Amino acid sequence: MKTEIEARILDINKEELIKKLENMGATFVNNYEQKRYVYDFKPAVKGKWIRLRSDGEHSTLTIKEINNDKIDGTKELEILVSDIDDTNLILEKLGYKARSYQENRRIRYVYNNIEIDIDSWPLIPTYVEFEGTSEEEIREFVKLLGYKTSDLTTLNVNKIYEYYGLDIDSYAVLKFD
Repeated sequence: MKTEIEARILDINKEELIKKLENMGATFVNNYEQKRYVYDFKPAVKGKWIRLRSDGEHSTLTIKEINNDKIDGTKELEILVSDIDDTNLILEKLGYKARSYQENRRIRYVYNNIEIDIDSWPLIPTYVEFEGTSEEEIREFVKLLGYKTSDLTTLNVNKIYEYYGLDIDSYAVLKFD
């Protein structure tokens, strides 16, 4: 499984961040309307799940595993699939019923080795996620953007919802109105 090295800053000003990224020469990649199905393992395993996601261009099937809350605490194993709906049907035939359906909006930029994802989810403020090849690389980039490294958090999406007093798992469907 691949180790993800990622951190986030919560409750950002999206327009201000986009201006900073563009002024520093970050490359705009795309705007994505993402949709995903989340499945539990059989039997369910705390901190481990299956995600089927499409960003409108590509669909992936992923095993996510949270080992700890550190910057490198998430592992994933991911493959491309040709069709999200057909893959969902295959999973259902194998006995996996989606625990939830979720949608979010993502704006992606890239700067050197760092992916910058500005994520908007229903019911919570927009945040930014930085994924890179090392913790130091992310910390230096965050300083370059004018943030403090103390602004960084390694909360995953479930814990971000908890931070705002919500339980993401209590929503069978989570999408924008």
